[in-house]
Amino acid sequence: MNEDRIGDETKDKLDDDVDALFKLPLAEFTGARNDLAARLKKDGRADDANFVKALTKPPISAWAVNQLHWNHRNAFNRLLAAGQRVRQAQTSGKGIADIRGSLDARSEALSNLSDLATELLRDAGHNPTPDTIHRITTTLEALSAYATLSDGPTPGRLTQDVDPPGFGSLASMMVGSTTKPPELKKVTLSQEPGKAETKTSQRTSSTVDVHKGRQAEETRRARIAAAKATLQEAKRSLTEAQRKSQRLEASQKKASAEAKEADVKTRQTEKQLREAEERYKKASAASQEAAHQVQRVTAEAKEAAKAVEDANRTTEKATKELESLLQESAASRR
Repeated sequence: MNEDRIGDETKDKLDDDVDALFKLPLAEFTGARNDLAARLKKDGRADDANFVKALTKPPISAWAVNQLHWNHRNAFNRLLAAGQRVRQAQTSGKGIADIRGSLDARSEALSNLSDLATELLRDAGHNPTPDTIHRITTTLEALSAYATLSDGPTPGRLTQDVDPPGFGSLASMMVGSTTKPPELKKVTLSQEPGKAETKTSQRTSSTVDVHKGRQAEETRRARIAAAKATLQEAKRSLTEAQRKSQRLEASQKKASAEAKEADVKTRQTEKQLREAEERYKKASAASQEAAHQVQRVTAEAKEAAKAVEDANRTTEKATKELESLLQESAASRR
């Protein structure tokens, strides 16, 4: 009893870990999967490790559907509920108006999820191309058709895009059976062979018509979703182009203002340069004149020094001659 409880807890924990893988950003999936598988193998859970290791990285379209399941559960469940109402309307024998109303409700839920997927992809840094949106829409519609089948794909854990169920599965769902298509059921003894064949033929024809109508509706919705994605992408490109144009216009105005300011500064600088050149010329002329003056003063100073020297020699000579005369005059008086 206790071992069963531990086993259930272990399984629940593994389910939580696997769910967590599919909630991650797409680029982180492979690394996180390998880490989880290695951890399980280290814990002696080889089977669980092999199960996790076998999980393949989903394409971007399947990843987006998984994120819708995890992050927009109410909108996702509305699509599944709408798909169930479509099948109930088809199997209960209701009129065309009821079936059409159910299809419209499913189409509205599908369109809402398509818009959410576009926003989700863009927020995650991916490009919501028309082809990607078409594959997302096809997978969502297939999940709504598989909702009542026990062997359908598991929402939130998709590893690939999902195609709608085949004709046999569709026919069996429409008559409330999960085993045989309606045309294989036996006719009771109370039924007349002709009437039974007529009813079977009518039922098969009705099923084919519904299937064809469903395919046409799927194609129409896929084209609408792709057109909406293209329109949204065009609007986004237009908005970005307008913003870029505004930025460039502002940059052009700023550059023009800076160019005008630089032109004014250039003219001012040129004027200052011309004035500086004139001052330089005047200063240079004054410097040259001062140099010439220095040369003249220096020459005059040399001449004055020579005159002083000559005057000193003349004075010395005159002094000696005077002394000599005075001596001669004194000698003659004796």
